[in-house]
Amino acid sequence: MNLRIKEIRENRHYTQAEIAKVLHCSQQNYSRYESGEITIDAYKITLLADFYNTSVDYLLGLTDQIEPFGKSLYGKNT
Repeated sequence: MNLRIKEIRENRHYTQAEIAKVLHCSQQNYSRYESGEITIDAYKITLLADFYNTSVDYLLGLTDQIEPFGKSLYGKNT
């Protein structure tokens, strides 16, 4: 998962600091998520999936389908 969240962040041209703000954590903590030093919790991975308009399964590496399915946290149909 850590490689996937780094890859999508870089592909979308965000900095670690910008994504840390989305997750309400420090840039240092976010860096540790990307390096695999610490595990991101379920709530934060859900926030990331919604922010990137993808699925939790994609971020976890369970699928290679980047397009989301179902509803997002904010009720948007995807």
